[in-house]
Amino acid sequence: MSVADDFDVVADRYDVMVGLSPGYHQDLRRSVRRLGLIEPARRPLRVLDLGCGTGASTRAILSVHPGAEITAVDASAGMLAAARAKQWPSQVDFLHAQAEHVTEALAAVDAPDAFDGVLAAYLVRSVSDRDGVLGAARGLLAPGGRLAVHEYSVADSRRAQLTWRLVCRGVITPTGWLVSRHTALYRYLERSVLDFDGVAAFRQRLSAAGFADVRVVPMSGWQRGILHTFLGTRPR
Repeated sequence: MSVADDFDVVADRYDVMVGLSPGYHQDLRRSVRRLGLIEPARRPLRVLDLGCGTGASTRAILSVHPGAEITAVDASAGMLAAARAKQWPSQVDFLHAQAEHVTEALAAVDAPDAFDGVLAAYLVRSVSDRDGVLGAARGLLAPGGRLAVHEYSVADSRRAQLTWRLVCRGVITPTGWLVSRHTALYRYLERSVLDFDGVAAFRQRLSAAGFADVRVVPMSGWQRGILHTFLGTRPR
């Protein structure tokens, strides 16, 4: 099964699971605010939510920028169906597509091709071509547009790795079983985070993809050193 298939299996219970995670929605809003997007004077803000899942990241964007035009994309049909079933304002559109092919998918439906901001939450470590996805995100930003990658990264810290293992094995995977009666996605979550770039390596990856002003801001609380907002700007 693919990662998207694993998400399909738990899509109907996914919101219950993330609702049990302290600070989950607050941290998403924090990453949106860290983008520092400024509303244009003559048109709505345009934001691409890349890897929107069931819409938690989409809702975070709306909470910070209520008038934004949002294009929300996900590879999991099940997660996207759960997102679409919720109440949304008319300026929010959902699109079923793999992140690796987002440029072509947007063009096929005549969606905007120049966004003021891109949010990629819990996405990049799960795609098959990380550099390709980052390059696509850069290409979809207007000059001066900003990217926020809201992502786990523990490779640079043994303490963070240990904390992550303990939380996954003691809390996340057992809770996932109780909520959904499935564990494959949560076991994948543990492995994928441990295998993902360290903070320094991912900052370098963003720079190599053509982003300027690359920086990283950690989250607080127990996820400090585990969850980060990686930020970059498309040069003008």
